[in-house]
Parts: sequence; C-alpha cells; structure tokens
Amino acid sequence: MGGGAGTRLFPLTKDRSKPAVPLAGKYRLVDIPISNCLNSGLKRIFLLTQFNSSSLHRHVQRSYHFDEYSHAFVEIMAAQQTPGSNAWYQGTADAVRQNLRHFGNVPHKYVLILSGDQLYRMNFRHLIEQHIKSEADVTVATIPVSRSDASSFGIMQIDGEQRIKRFVEKPQDSEVLDSLKIDSENLAKLDGQNTGDLYLASMGIYVFNRDVLDNALAGKHVDFGKHIIPTLIDTGRIFSYVYQGYWEDIGTIKAFFDANLDLSNEVPKFNFFETQAPIYTHARYLPASKIVRGFIERAIISDGCVIVDARIEHSVIGIRSRIEAGAVVKDSILMGHDDYETPGELKVMQERGVPPLGVGKNSYIERAIIDKNARIGENVRISPEGKPENYDGPNFYIRDGIVVVPKNGVIHNGTIL
Repeated sequence: MGGGAGTRLFPLTKDRSKPAVPLAGKYRLVDIPISNCLNSGLKRIFLLTQFNSSSLHRHVQRSYHFDEYSHAFVEIMAAQQTPGSNAWYQGTADAVRQNLRHFGNVPHKYVLILSGDQLYRMNFRHLIEQHIKSEADVTVATIPVSRSDASSFGIMQIDGEQRIKRFVEKPQDSEVLDSLKIDSENLAKLDGQNTGDLYLASMGIYVFNRDVLDNALAGKHVDFGKHIIPTLIDTGRIFSYVYQGYWEDIGTIKAFFDANLDLSNEVPKFNFFETQAPIYTHARYLPASKIVRGFIERAIISDGCVIVDARIEHSVIGIRSRIEAGAVVKDSILMGHDDYETPGELKVMQERGVPPLGVGKNSYIERAIIDKNARIGENVRISPEGKPENYDGPNFYIRDGIVVVPKNGVIHNGTIL
C-alpha cells in the first residue's frame, strides 16, 4: 500500500509519497517491504499508489527487474478512474477493492497486505505458516507496545490460542486501556518483554484467505484497520501473529529522524548489514566516497560523496553529497543529490548568486534534515535552538524541534536559521 498523503511527514512528502522518502542514505522506504517479500520468497507483488507517486514509480521501475522466464514481478497499480467508478482510493480496503479484478489474473489462495512506509525485517513465511496452521480467515501481525504508545495504535486483545476477540482503535480512556493489556498467560510467552503493562498493537500487516477478502470487500467498507478487521472479529476466525523484533512506523518527522540517526550507532536497532536478508534498492554504480580530510564519528557515508576537511557527528550522509572545508554536520540527515553538477552548471549558478549543491565552507548544521538536491551556502548556520517546536519559515520548516530544508531548497551564504 503506497497511496497515502503522508501529511504528518510533511515537508518530506511535499513532492513525493511516503514510501518514496529516502532512507539510510541510499534507500527508499518502499525498499523495506519489497525486500522483506523477496527475502521471504514472495515474488508476485502489486504496489498500489495514488498520491505524489511519480518518484515512487520511477524508483520501483528502475530497481526491481526479474528473469522474464519466471513468474516474479513488482507491478504498479496506480489509482485510476474507470467506467465503473470515478473515485480515487478512499482507504486501504477500497484501494484493494478497486484492484481485485487485476489480482484475479494471478492464481493464489492467500493475500498478504503490507504498508509501504515501515522499517522492520520480517520473514513473512512464518506469518503465513501460522495463518495456515491456525486455520485462520485473517491473521493480523501485532507487536507489543507500552501503555504510553498504545493510544496511537489499534489495540488487539487475544485469547490463549492467539485468536483476536476484541479490537479498539487508538484507545484513550484509562479503563479501556486497563481492560486491553496483555494477560499473564500471553505475557509469559513473550521473549523477556514482561515488565510493565504491554498491549498488542496492529502493525497494519494482514494475511487474508482470498475468498474471505473477496467477501469482506463486497460491501462499502473503505479501511482494513477501522472497518474490515473489527467487523470480521465477530464473524470469522481472526488471529494475531505476535512479532517481537524491531518495527517503526515512519509516520512523523521525529519518528523518521530518530530511526535514521539510530542507524549510525555502533549497534543500531535495525541492521542493514544482515547478509541473510539484505535490503535491495536501485543500483546506481556510483564511485566510492572520497574523504580528503576531516573528523567523522558515528556516521553513515553513502556512495559517491566528497568530503573535504569537514566534521561529521552522529549523522546520515546521502548519496553524492558534497561537504566543504570547515563545515560541521551534527545529529543531522543529508539526503544527498540526484546528480553531480558539471563545471558549466556550477558557473551558471555562480553567476546567478546561487550556491552549489551540497554544504558550503564553514557552515554549521545541527538537528536538521536537508532534503534532496538542497544548496546550503557558505557560513550558514542551521539549528532549532531557541525556535518553536513547529514553525514554517520562508525556505525551511521546523517539525518536532527538527529543522527541515525541503527538496531543492536554497540557503544563501551567511544565512542563520
């Protein structure tokens, strides 16, 4: 599912959909679920898109190619008007409903439904095996969360067989939360997560029997989490698959920022260095990064970068980034650039008074996200210190106490944000 507007991730979603947002220097969010599918041996994938989908389509088309003699594919199903309907996708369930006629061309008994904007690693074979073994109609992947986080998710209550007997969407009432916490029997089954009250949150990952899915979508329900699952609990066999690994729903600027910076730690919560289940992306054939001089600590430096006598601390540096002498990048994410500038292009920009792509000399960047193709001039200072938690500036934004310079943004020499 890759069609949401992603308003809480604005301005990173100003010109792209959430699944197309760059991740970890060289990937896109959509690479995570697709890679999980491929690593699980699931190679017939439909990607449903709608909002700001141009860059997402381009990335997927460039990245995922299979042997033409196999049955593998990643097929983009963009929202479209048809003689039967002139409406765009109204929700997750409606998106699947509008494409059921296409899914029918691929023989299958089970349908796995995923979000396109989450960070996790899961072997979906285990999920499907439990679904079959329990003779479920639907299996919902869930994850234990704390009481403080429970009000942000759809919360499931299960019995001793992991069958879902109750679902509450984003519970706020204290008494309701008390009634939904994992009971002692199911708490004992968790791997060391038995301190404090825990709740089973829906991950937005579902396995449906195909006939059950067809029947559920015969009505007018538009969303799986809000409508389909709660309705089926009373009439079908709906089970929970309890996942206990790392999972992050990249729904806000802060969640995106924290998840990316954690990758630069010595032992990150999510490991891109897992050889048995690699994360795939577009192969760009860039040169190795060049570091002339500088100080680098806890940082990810992506392909094709040029760093000249700069200081980089606890940061993620995206592809083709250029950081000039005396610059400091601290607790920040630089998403890099789509291309290198030629000498002719540099001359034209200089004549216009526009700084080159990258970070100029003696500039200071702290607790910021610098989006793709941004131009940060010389002697610039970017920091959220002393500013509101949320603010819209003329060429920057502040969200959750993090400065965001949007895609193609220009910060001229000497600017202090």
